[in-house]
Amino acid sequence: MTSIAGHAHGQAALSESVENLMFVLRELPKQNRQTDALVPIGEIELTLPDGTKVMDLPAYFRYIGDMHIRFVFDAPNMVRGAKMKDLERLGLSPEKALAVAMANLKRVYGNPISVPWNDLQLVKSKESDYDSSYFVDREFWMAIGKNHPDGVVVAVPKRGGLLYTPLSDAKAVAGLRRGIGYLHSSSEKARVSSALYLFKEGKWSVLQPPR
Repeated sequence: MTSIAGHAHGQAALSESVENLMFVLRELPKQNRQTDALVPIGEIELTLPDGTKVMDLPAYFRYIGDMHIRFVFDAPNMVRGAKMKDLERLGLSPEKALAVAMANLKRVYGNPISVPWNDLQLVKSKESDYDSSYFVDREFWMAIGKNHPDGVVVAVPKRGGLLYTPLSDAKAVAGLRRGIGYLHSSSEKARVSSALYLFKEGKWSVLQPPR
């Protein structure tokens, strides 16, 4: 797969249809939002290959903690970032776009599964670059939360590293609290978030702020 971090250039045209709309989670340093409501980031400055600087309006939205959501158009061999005008063209509000993109992720890359990872559970899909996106899969967390009324502690230090443990597992939670900084910083360009999150009663909150 072409890296989701940027745009694909010089390749065959990618269908920018609603069926191809997906999203990724990326880091937004120096942010610690307490809500998962989507807020547009607005215009950003891009540097083209020839060094020219241009202003762009991508479909980027502030999310909870130190994360933001980037909408993309996905195909087997390339991924291209979506722009705000693409969401308008498709007639999608940010919230509707997120629901559509989540459904597309599941259709193409499958429902998330949990596998043991030390004292924790690791969330996996068919494409590791999208594993972190399942942080947004509320149905998944609701199902897990049914057995854990105190809540579920979730970490997403990197793209292929979505981890969780019940809040009631004091040992695992303590390990996550100690280890999240290293898991995040050591992931380099694949970093997503240095915070810990709590999913309880259908809602997200920041359990441990970003570093």
